[in-house]
Amino acid sequence: MRSQKDPGTPAKNAEPTTVDVAIVGAGLAGTTLATLLGRDGRKVALIDPHQTHPDEFRAEKLGTGQGRLFEKLGLDSIVLPLMTPMDDIHVFRLGQLFARERRVEYGFSYGALINGLRAALPPQVPVTVAKVAEITTGPDKQRLVLNTGAIIEARLLVVATGHSEAVRRAIGVRRIEDSKGHSLSIGFDLAIPPSECGFQAVTCFSSRPEDRMAYISVFPIGGVMRANMFGYRQANEPWTKAFRKDPQKMLCEMMPEIAAQCGNFKVSGPVEIRPIDLTRTEGHRRDGVVFIGDAFCTTCPTPGVGITRVMADVDQLYSVHIPRWLETPGMAADKICAFYDDPVKVATDEDGMRVSYYARSITTGTGLEWRMRRLRNNTARQLMIIGRKIRHFGQRPAAVAKMQ
Repeated sequence: MRSQKDPGTPAKNAEPTTVDVAIVGAGLAGTTLATLLGRDGRKVALIDPHQTHPDEFRAEKLGTGQGRLFEKLGLDSIVLPLMTPMDDIHVFRLGQLFARERRVEYGFSYGALINGLRAALPPQVPVTVAKVAEITTGPDKQRLVLNTGAIIEARLLVVATGHSEAVRRAIGVRRIEDSKGHSLSIGFDLAIPPSECGFQAVTCFSSRPEDRMAYISVFPIGGVMRANMFGYRQANEPWTKAFRKDPQKMLCEMMPEIAAQCGNFKVSGPVEIRPIDLTRTEGHRRDGVVFIGDAFCTTCPTPGVGITRVMADVDQLYSVHIPRWLETPGMAADKICAFYDDPVKVATDEDGMRVSYYARSITTGTGLEWRMRRLRNNTARQLMIIGRKIRHFGQRPAAVAKMQ
């Protein structure tokens, strides 16, 4: 990994490093944007406080459409070797096999993905390992003073710091919580290896609204079967504490239809729990600085749209806006606002928020409208299950198993 280490002693009277774009935050959004700009010959500074991205429970599965976003940007040759592909997903609803989906998805460790992306950065775009101590923004120049004493001056500052608040506060923007404690993501490894699991991958939706769980997804990452579960609980409530204490017992009770095929949910290693808030940024329309990805807004991971939203930001910024902005002098707010008003970005963000609220309501809503919607959906699914059984009636067991 190419990086500039924090020497520990601030430099005195440092000469500024001048770049086109300074990016603070070397996560998924920041690193992919830096890679793309560096490939085009732009002068880029990529700043992050960590030499190596730490292991953390974040996104761990990529869908077919999201894989195409990386392919569109020419990043698939970097990203796909860091992932485990799967193409046979058993979907269970109402306690029964509902569908067998033949589409390509990918499992990955978030930390390993980011470190792999960093290792593939162009040589002229190292990760500068430091924290931002001071920020000055304006219509022409953005000035960053790092805790190492180094100074970076850029025409454009991109904030891609995810949930971190330090840089946001230094610039003067606020994070608004629209739905605090909106959902809960739970991740853990199963003791059963992929070679012994009854499914290559499985998604099982909860059958009971009172469980307040949307679904569990079990899939391979390398030689490990990983489970992600998404629901609408609070991190400190008794149910969550009980699950952390004995996940195997609770999962076998909630989803007995797939328990045996998944090693009866014997868990290997810790249960990781991540509360999710839905947030947005206020005060971001200003000179010289743009917020992207989770630094701009956060959505719920349950519908699986987070990576789509992040990569849409990167794509529009890289493909459309930054080239236009750098063609002419200045970096005033009217330029920056073209990104925030971009129809693709607006539609992607709005869709992410819409499905975040919908997923919760269709799972846990107690009003008449949501109870009727669940009844309608489940009736249609039950009829589909019955129809498949009728079509397969009388066929030899081996043929039926093959079709399922």
